[in-house]
Amino acid sequence: MKPIWIVDDDQSIRFVLEKALLRENLPTRSFTNPQDVLKALTDTPESEGPQILVSDIRMPGGSGLELLEKVKEMLPGLPVIIMTAFSDLDSAVSAFQGGAFEYLPKPFDLPKAVELIRRAVEESQREEVAEERMTAAPEMLGQAPAMQDVFRAIGRLSQSQVTVLITGESGSGKELVARALHKHSPRAAGPFVAINTAAIPKDLLESELFGHERGAFTGAQTMRRGRFEQADGGTLFLDEIGDMPFDLQTRLLRVLSDGHFYRVGGHSAVRANVRVIAATHQNLEQRVKEGVFREDLFHRLNVIRLRLPALRERREDVPMLTRFFLQQSAKQLGVEPKRISEAAIRLLGTFDFPGNVRQLENVCHWLTVMAPAQVIELKDLPPEVLSMAGTSVAALSALPETAAVVPFVPSAAPAALSEALGMGAPAYAAVDFAPAPEPLRAPSVSGWEVGLQAEALALLEEGRTDVWDVLTRRFETKLIQTALVNTRGRRIEAAHKLGIGRNTITRKIQELNLE
Repeated sequence: MKPIWIVDDDQSIRFVLEKALLRENLPTRSFTNPQDVLKALTDTPESEGPQILVSDIRMPGGSGLELLEKVKEMLPGLPVIIMTAFSDLDSAVSAFQGGAFEYLPKPFDLPKAVELIRRAVEESQREEVAEERMTAAPEMLGQAPAMQDVFRAIGRLSQSQVTVLITGESGSGKELVARALHKHSPRAAGPFVAINTAAIPKDLLESELFGHERGAFTGAQTMRRGRFEQADGGTLFLDEIGDMPFDLQTRLLRVLSDGHFYRVGGHSAVRANVRVIAATHQNLEQRVKEGVFREDLFHRLNVIRLRLPALRERREDVPMLTRFFLQQSAKQLGVEPKRISEAAIRLLGTFDFPGNVRQLENVCHWLTVMAPAQVIELKDLPPEVLSMAGTSVAALSALPETAAVVPFVPSAAPAALSEALGMGAPAYAAVDFAPAPEPLRAPSVSGWEVGLQAEALALLEEGRTDVWDVLTRRFETKLIQTALVNTRGRRIEAAHKLGIGRNTITRKIQELNLE
């Protein structure tokens, strides 16, 4: 791991931080002035440079703010923590305009300082992994006509700064589309900032989006920039916009209208030059009719709508994606990539993948770890794939199969996207698969529980905190609707068959809006 660089002319501060970080197995390197830091940055290879820079704000021979400005020119992605005395808070606040990660007031509580540094380290490592993945892997893969339409749309929008609304099921790759729109736009040199509005509690979401001033609420000990400020000059991706609380929708509409907003507890308007890309798996028109989503905000976001197809709508991409994810999994685990038989890939092509591309990626991770041989056979596929496809493992094992070990080499960009952006068309490895045979049905196999598990996993991986309520509501709705259909709308009889009381079913019908 790369070291944390500490810059302070106070020897006691350096000593205390060095010892505390050493106990956390975090290596350090210390400096007494900004000039030595800048010289070290010039002389040190990037692979051995700092993971985090922690700098005092006032030192002989230079200011921490000046150092911040120069460091950001050299290493834009390096998190910088500014240390300051309480009397210097005004100066520290201005550090955020220069891109500081956070500031640490002196005298500081040592455990809190270590916690802040560790948080910065984790953020830095996440960014490194994301950049590595984006560099090593193609942006997106897909030869199906539906995906080619998406690539063409990205190409046409490449020089535009218009607001885009991406719709599609969970796990279908909406953030990948947003990143591609940013990468090929005039804002590519600016930051790409993503936030899942459904994963953050309502009370914290406003502060996350717009930032807060010091003392704005209990625990707000420092000024914090929100995602809009962090994305200044770049792109802000608002995922699951359909779940945004209604009162925050009004503030978002104001920002989209005039580009100004106020931090929580602030009195001065802040301007951010941001392109907004929103995404949702929900039907926003229906949300508008239900009165839970502002119609004017919907029209403001719905300038260009880009629908991302579910994986079951582009089954021809399953073989290509499977081989790609198997290679990625092997690279991450440091093992030789596994191959997959033609029969196994055919069966995967019949699976509906309720979790879409994300679920296929998880399946490939599972196969890389769990499949016993180097060639993945039918019997090696995960139980949920076999059961949900309604397939008997024993019957499938008796089917003749040949190991299709055609190597797959992903290109750097899809053909349609390359064409739309004026790039040369890449060559994909051509792999032809015969039509998938009808799977043998096992009467005793039921896959609804596996489907529930997959849906729960998809929601959990989105970082949502209301999974229980969402799935329980959907389960109860479907159960009561089915019972009412069975009893031709007779509630008392439906309650009796479900094993619940008359008052219970009446209350549930009202709660679930089933009138």
